[in-house]
Parts: sequence; C-alpha cells; structure tokens
Amino acid sequence: MYWVMGILPFFLLLLGFPIFLLLLVTSLVILVGFFNVPMTVLHQIIFNSLNKYPLLAVPFFVFAGDLMSRGGITERLLRWVASLIGGFRAHIPMTSLGFAALFGAISGVTTAGTAAVGTLTYPRMREAGYSEKFASALITAEGALDNLIPPSIAFIIYGIASDTSVIQLFAAGIGPGLLLAGLFGIYIYWHSIRVGIVETGKFSFWEFVDATRTGLWSLGAIAIIFFGIYSGVFSPTEAAGVASAYAILVSHYVYKEAGWKHIFESGARSMYLTGLIFIIVSVAGLFAWLLTISGIAQATVDLITGLHSASWVIMLVINAFLLFVGCFLDPASALIMLTPLLAPIALSLGIDPIHFGVIVVMNLTIGTFHPPFGLNIFVTQALFKTPSGVLYAGLIPFVTLAVIALLLVTYIPAISLVIMRALV
Repeated sequence: MYWVMGILPFFLLLLGFPIFLLLLVTSLVILVGFFNVPMTVLHQIIFNSLNKYPLLAVPFFVFAGDLMSRGGITERLLRWVASLIGGFRAHIPMTSLGFAALFGAISGVTTAGTAAVGTLTYPRMREAGYSEKFASALITAEGALDNLIPPSIAFIIYGIASDTSVIQLFAAGIGPGLLLAGLFGIYIYWHSIRVGIVETGKFSFWEFVDATRTGLWSLGAIAIIFFGIYSGVFSPTEAAGVASAYAILVSHYVYKEAGWKHIFESGARSMYLTGLIFIIVSVAGLFAWLLTISGIAQATVDLITGLHSASWVIMLVINAFLLFVGCFLDPASALIMLTPLLAPIALSLGIDPIHFGVIVVMNLTIGTFHPPFGLNIFVTQALFKTPSGVLYAGLIPFVTLAVIALLLVTYIPAISLVIMRALV
C-alpha cells in the first residue's frame, strides 16, 4: 500500500493529470485495493473536508479582490503608492512591489494578485527600460506576498488543517511578508543601479495629498479588514463578507466604475476560482485522511523524531522537503495533505504552532514562483507571453532572496511572533 501511495501520484503527475484528479484516483485505488470499507466513506470525508466555517471566507475574498480590480479601487491604490514612492530610485518597480503588498491586504489569492498587479505595472516597467526578464520575474515573485500578508487563503487552509487560530496566523504573517518585500526592494534598487536605469520621477507632496484624497475609499477597504479583524469586531470569515459588500458599495455607488454586469462577472469568476480551490481541498482532505488511518503520518513522525538530531537540523530537513514539494504541488493541496504529517513533528520539537504554520506557508509561497510549476509562473506567461527560459533566469535572484528570508523566519521566531503577540 505504501509504495502505491508514493509512486502512483508521481506517475500520474508525469502523465499530466491535474492535481485534484491525481489525488482522487490514488485515493480510490487505495480504498478499493487495501481497505474493506463502504464507498460511502468517500462522500463523507470529501463533505467533511469542505464543511468548515472558515472556508466561507475564500469565495468572499476572491470576489472582493476581483471586483476591486474591475471597479477602480486598485487603480487608485496604485496611484497612491506611486505618489508615496515617487522620490525613490527605481520608483516604478518599487511601486509595483508596494502595490503588490497593499493588494495582498485586500485579496489573499496569489494568482489574482499577480494578474492584478502585473496588468497595471508590467507595461510601465517595460516602457522605463527594464528588461522582459526582470519585469516578468518581479511580477511573478511579488504576487506571492498575497500568501503572507493577511488576509491569506493559505493561512485559512492551514488553520483548518491544523486547528490553529486563523487570526493569529494572519498576524504572524505580517512580519515575514514585510521581510520578504524588504529583501525584494533591496534587490530592485541594486538592479536599477547595475543596469543604469535612472527614472525621472520626483516626490510631490500635493500629488500625494490628491492621491490620498481620491483613494481614500480604496484605502478604507484595507482599514476595515485590518482593524475589524484585530479589534475583534468580526472574524476573518465575516471580514471577507464585509470586504465584498464594501467593494460593491465603492465600485458601484462611489466610483461608479462597475455596473451590475461587472459585479455579476466578478461573481461568476469568483465561483469558478472557488470551485478550483475547493475541489483540490476536498480530495486533498481525502488523501490526508488516508495518510492518517494508514499509519503513514505516525510513521513519518517516528522516523524524523527518531533521528535524534538537533531541532534546527530537523527544521532544515522539513524546509528542504517543503521547498521540493512546493515546486510541484499548489499550496492548497500541499497544506491539506502535509499539515497532519508535519504539525505533530513541530509539536514534538517544542516549536510554536503559529510559528510553524508561518514556516509551512512561506515554504509553499516560494513554490508559487519557483520553477518549473509555480502557479504565478503560469499566470505571468499567460499575460505577457514570457518565454520559460527568460522567466526562469529572472526568478533566480528572487527565489534566492526568498530562501534567505525563509531561513531567517525559521530560526528567528520573533519575526513572526512579536507582531502576532502585539495584535492578538
């Protein structure tokens, strides 16, 4: 049985099976071939995988982010960030990075962030003289900030899989998200000097004031989500619903840039994206259940803890394993399947469950822009037709910096926990 669970998914992946079908086929083979249980178990486990209240936040955050992109909110946020960064060298790619971080505070879907930010900022970078390799790689990598900066769907899924507080995970992701953005910012500045691009933008106080005035309603979306959650006014799931209602109010009645047709289209697209996420979550939950009842989960814990190595060595092994997995699996699948395996190991090592959750999500976040199968890579290539070789080469510095940030977060828990303890 164990060899089937290990080899069959890899074989199906090589044949080009989509992830959800790969997991479903493997689970069916295991159930039929090795367990004498009624097939009604299949339906019950799949239903239970989705019967989680926090998952209601997913369609609402997807809808809010999509409608804000259509309804003029994101354009005003971009102008506000640009007015703030206008006096810096490399202000165009810096604006793209800042906008990605800001958009992460209202979306939570990394692919949506990549598309929204890239559509607005990629042409500007190319016009300023930045290469296709650099511009496309930056768009691909910075979109991953959505997975760390709250609200994050990855943290919602991890919280469900590990039975930890989603609010605490949200707060713990702020520090690592800002660290990753900071390292990217340093590289952007250095790159602009190395290639000799001198942009003519200047900071204007009155432009900043006007951008703040016109973008006040857009900034209000971030304020409502952030302060609403951490003040205890509403839960993350309720915050998602409030964000959706706020997006409709501002886009349709205030800015008047989204008609009911646009709102309906955002709803339809959100249903499609939510379906993609939930079908993966459901079958990954089934596979994770099989890992547990087959004894693989406990065997994995016993194997790693039986190494009698220092905790920092075990964490290094876990990081290497997750980085490898992240190259092939999307975050939702990996989180549902691997959390039951890895969370007990972290607990046995005395690692804070919230800190470990950030480590897991950050690993899989790197996977979203790590060649060859990162989700954001596919989005960038679909939008800008960047050749794989060009994009992969451009991503090397960003992946390297992300791994450095991961190691800092792994071995300096305060990066995650200080802000969390201050807010929650």
